[in-house]
Amino acid sequence: MPPPLHVQNVIAFVWDFDKTLIPSNMQDPIFAEYGVDPDVFWSEVEALPEHYAREGVLIQRDIAYLSHLLTYVQAGVFGDLSNEKLRTLGAQLEPAPGMPEFMTAVKDHVAETPEFAGEGIRVEHHIVSTGLKAMIEGSVFADVVDGVWANTFIEHVAEPGFLDRLPVAEPPAPIKRLGYVIDNTSKTRALFAINKGVNVNPDIDINARMSEDQRRVPMQNIIYIADGPSDVPAFSILNAAGGRTLGVYLLEPNNNYAKVKQLQDQGRIQGMAEADYRPGKPAYLWLMDSLDQICHEIVEARRMAFGAIENPPGH
Repeated sequence: MPPPLHVQNVIAFVWDFDKTLIPSNMQDPIFAEYGVDPDVFWSEVEALPEHYAREGVLIQRDIAYLSHLLTYVQAGVFGDLSNEKLRTLGAQLEPAPGMPEFMTAVKDHVAETPEFAGEGIRVEHHIVSTGLKAMIEGSVFADVVDGVWANTFIEHVAEPGFLDRLPVAEPPAPIKRLGYVIDNTSKTRALFAINKGVNVNPDIDINARMSEDQRRVPMQNIIYIADGPSDVPAFSILNAAGGRTLGVYLLEPNNNYAKVKQLQDQGRIQGMAEADYRPGKPAYLWLMDSLDQICHEIVEARRMAFGAIENPPGH
């Protein structure tokens, strides 16, 4: 039997972003910066699949907005939109109530509970979003999360023959191409990256065969928090594998209670609460209780492992 790669004492909170960690869409500051009506932009995005279908071109609906955003840049509407500008705009994003303090609170809770700290249990926070990574990196969450999976943009395109040229530092420039792309389904890829430890050991291939006891963060140690239909694939994987899933909703500025309630009625989420993470609120209580349950399971598993060791006969 190969030696274990990890102690499996990490608990991962995996967060969606829009309408989960912030009460709106992260793109709103972009529209405000350039004087664009967001309703017009999103209406155009909704119409893109049918528009391109008339030309015999199939596009991916859940990330169509990314290419349309680049079209706005190329048309001069978002003329100087660089990654640096996206980070600056990300600083304008208002967090959900209780955030990001909650993220620090759960880490402190584990560290300050002797029973948990004694087993070396610790908490990580990861954001998995179909939004824009640069904006998340510029937000108040940048310094409190351990990993971000989201879409990236390329400013300086590698032209033909670039391998024969010396690399030169380039100044910020308008974004031109998609870099890393994450859609509704590839959110599950991020889950497996966390599960297998690819994010801390890039030498491990995401598709490598790996037994459950060799994985860095077992699925049952993952708590996934998100607001809706785009997260159904991730919800399904975790529900089947023993993880925890919480659906969160907003009452304002846009009420999406009914959509999240539908997920609960369909058995796609284990819990449901308003996206308010202040102490005493339902989301806070549900998440803290889930954290404690996982911690106790880890402690009990370690005790059973030690209890199974037979001591030699005495004299």
